[in-house]
Amino acid sequence: MDTAIAPPEEKWTALPPPLRRLRRTILTLWAAPIILATALLPGLLAGPAWAAVALAPLLATWWGWWAIGRNWASWRYCERADDLLVSKGVLWRQLVVVPYGRMQFVDVTAGPLARRFGIATVQLHTAAAATDAEIPGLLPDEAARLRDRLAERGEARSAGL
Repeated sequence: MDTAIAPPEEKWTALPPPLRRLRRTILTLWAAPIILATALLPGLLAGPAWAAVALAPLLATWWGWWAIGRNWASWRYCERADDLLVSKGVLWRQLVVVPYGRMQFVDVTAGPLARRFGIATVQLHTAAAATDAEIPGLLPDEAARLRDRLAERGEARSAGL
């Protein structure tokens, strides 16, 4: 992790693997028909040599597979005494600091595919939209624990305790 963006002395928590599996499954479901179509149609209509056209979407899918793994590995979050840190990004790194006292509410969402893969997203809403943050791909128990802990800390900070 880049120490210029995220403090190294903090205890960072990485995302669990189901988010990576979900994103790679979606990539495969989109890419497979495109690869098949670009291999079969030119191959059947213009000759077998034209089936090599499928190499372009095949290479794009391979690159996407690799990029999903890199992106997934870049996500981290850290609970500190006064704020929550969320770090992400491979080329353009981003560190969002969400002070507990500025949190208005915390959402936990899980769409149909996310539920199928056993993950949920924690969305933090603050008074300033620029400091909103999300942590995708958490296991449901961890998402609920984090939601409750952040809500508790937010209430304590906003009450001035």
